[in-house]
Amino acid sequence: MPAAGCGKYGDENSGGGDPAPEPPKPPESDPAEGGPSDEAAPADQELARTSEVPVGGGRAFGAEKVVVTQPDTGTFKALSAACTHQGRLVKTVEGGTINCPCHGSEFRVADASVVGGPVPKPLAPRRITVESDSIRLV
Repeated sequence: MPAAGCGKYGDENSGGGDPAPEPPKPPESDPAEGGPSDEAAPADQELARTSEVPVGGGRAFGAEKVVVTQPDTGTFKALSAACTHQGRLVKTVEGGTINCPCHGSEFRVADASVVGGPVPKPLAPRRITVESDSIRLV
């Protein structure tokens, strides 16, 4: 006999006929916890100096919900920091991947494509400008 709650709703073998549990609610919008939010980062905000983003790596900016990578020397890319799995914020950029701590999703630094984990699609692009040694969110 399956464990309680493992059957389908209405299935006689579902562990006593209990109704199906409610589907999980979407995460609360709490930027401090890395949850999704409708608030956009302010435009024309300096994120970092170019020297603060390592070549072959990157840096996540949680408050601004953006990741900036430098796949090759002098090439900077900006991506949404919201993981495409459940919208939680990615936290680290290490070993050539952008990493979400929630379920182990990984994205390539070079193009944001999926490396592994339950994510369905790449991180969305964001717009930045790089002038002199300043990286600014557009």
